[in-house]
Amino acid sequence: MDAQGRGRAENIDPADQWVLNPNTGEYELRLSPSAPQSAVPGPRRSGSGPGGGTAGAARGRTAAPDRQSSSTGEAPDAEVPSPRRRRGVPAEEPAANRRGRRPVKKKSKAKKVLLWTGGIMAFVLVGTAGAAYLYLEHLNDNITSVSDDGASTGGFSKDKAINLLVIGTDKRTGSGNEGYGDANSVGHADTTILLHVSKDRTNATALSIPRDLIVNVPDCQTEQADGSTKVIKGSDNVRFNTSLGQDERTPSCTVRTVTALTGIQADNFMVADFNAVKTLTTAVGGVDVCLAKDIDDEDSHLKLSKGTHTIEGEQALAFVRTRHSVGFGGDLSRIALQQQFLSALMRKLKSNDTLTSPTKMIKLAEAGTKALTVDSQLDSIDKLKDLGLELGKLNVKNLTFTTVPVVDNPAEKVKATVVVNKSTAPTVFQMIKDDVSFTEVKEQAAASKNAAAAAAAARLKGTQSAASAVRVQVMNGGAPAGSAQETLNWLQNDEGVTKSENAGNAPAVLSRTTLEYAPDQADQARKLAAVMGLPGTALKPGKSVENSQGLPTMTLTLGKDFKGAGVSLTAPTAVPDTVQKSTADKVECAK
Repeated sequence: MDAQGRGRAENIDPADQWVLNPNTGEYELRLSPSAPQSAVPGPRRSGSGPGGGTAGAARGRTAAPDRQSSSTGEAPDAEVPSPRRRRGVPAEEPAANRRGRRPVKKKSKAKKVLLWTGGIMAFVLVGTAGAAYLYLEHLNDNITSVSDDGASTGGFSKDKAINLLVIGTDKRTGSGNEGYGDANSVGHADTTILLHVSKDRTNATALSIPRDLIVNVPDCQTEQADGSTKVIKGSDNVRFNTSLGQDERTPSCTVRTVTALTGIQADNFMVADFNAVKTLTTAVGGVDVCLAKDIDDEDSHLKLSKGTHTIEGEQALAFVRTRHSVGFGGDLSRIALQQQFLSALMRKLKSNDTLTSPTKMIKLAEAGTKALTVDSQLDSIDKLKDLGLELGKLNVKNLTFTTVPVVDNPAEKVKATVVVNKSTAPTVFQMIKDDVSFTEVKEQAAASKNAAAAAAAARLKGTQSAASAVRVQVMNGGAPAGSAQETLNWLQNDEGVTKSENAGNAPAVLSRTTLEYAPDQADQARKLAAVMGLPGTALKPGKSVENSQGLPTMTLTLGKDFKGAGVSLTAPTAVPDTVQKSTADKVECAK
């Protein structure tokens, strides 16, 4: 139970009331000498909306201490208050004769804790000892969630790569934000980052999506307040930031727009407004940033001299909002500044100064859960904690920041918007989809992955037969209808693979195209791989089948990744030189 629920003054910081119990080795909430001591604060009511709000007065009761004294002379056990139910959920009847019990002590997970935030993105999680773990239940009431409307995958998995869409809006909420953003904004997607974390958790890519990028916003099925659904009509050739807020579009519409743009479907999303960067940078004790020149921006209210500064609160918000005083003065320059800020913030959050400070972690948890709006698949502290533990495995040196490659909109005389760079953007999108690291990862988990890649690449090395000697049957295992015949015509008429035939539909749908062959057909497999642009991972040593003439033949099964006859399926392994990128471990000064 928080301080307000015990009649304490409202301005008492709950973080200052947690102290180390030398008998248990856990942090406990200590209030007044007369108040019963509990290992976890009880629930509090929050009136937060997107981006957090002002917490209402807490209402709760203190459970009577267990009257059975311990033979060891320890203090009586205090009953742990039950989690507060959400609004609209019927109250549960308490179990008969239910007694409080001391929380089971957990092994410390401090090193696995990760807070992720910046500009108008926010993420806070706590995963420390037993008392702090129970404290997570106290934070549930702070969380605001909205429906994902079926736009996401349904939630991240611990055994798969993670795609998290973080959306920062320009909507003004709370006091002190009158000088930022559009006073009449309904909350557009002002800053959007698609965070991809690799399956093996050795690396991650944070892809910024410019707000002024011209995209097609698809139709969006949206859940209404009364439980009904409404399809919000999409728009073609509009700014990306209108995927949220415009025409009552919800975050799920932004998720659908990102999927249409990149081909990558988010597992979860988070939304935050201006208050997030202010409260979270203050909670962490400020973030160190570097400037290569003096900045005095009247629009963002940022005034800093050249050199290194520690910023928090209002000044931190001004830093990530400024654009006229950096780079070319546009949104792309501001994105670069925000990425530098995020890198600095990650270094601060992963430092021992933050991770080993219970006071800071509690303040971050309180501020972060109020600053977030999350999707309906990520609406509890337990789910956020699990996601945080997965993200916490990442080393900042392998976190790459980049931006969707763009060029000026050729349809405009006065350049105000940008369009996708069709020569480089597809490579960036494909590398993320294929879980390819943007940095050179030199860790044990990556070594195992690289060994598998080396084995696959070895299958492509060696002699190749003539195209006329290749015998293959083509099957459709998930590609668009007609793909098998299209490929067959192309192989026979354009590539000289005349001993090929259409074998119809495969017995199962495959996500990726495969070529199965017997050991004595390896030279044929290498030739067909070269013709079609198949990666080594597509080659599957196995057995041959008989074709219509009763001769041994390979089996080419076109999967969902098939892009058309003659289109290479070999995934890119390196970022194009023209794509700008930076890693979170590097200290850079804004220019």
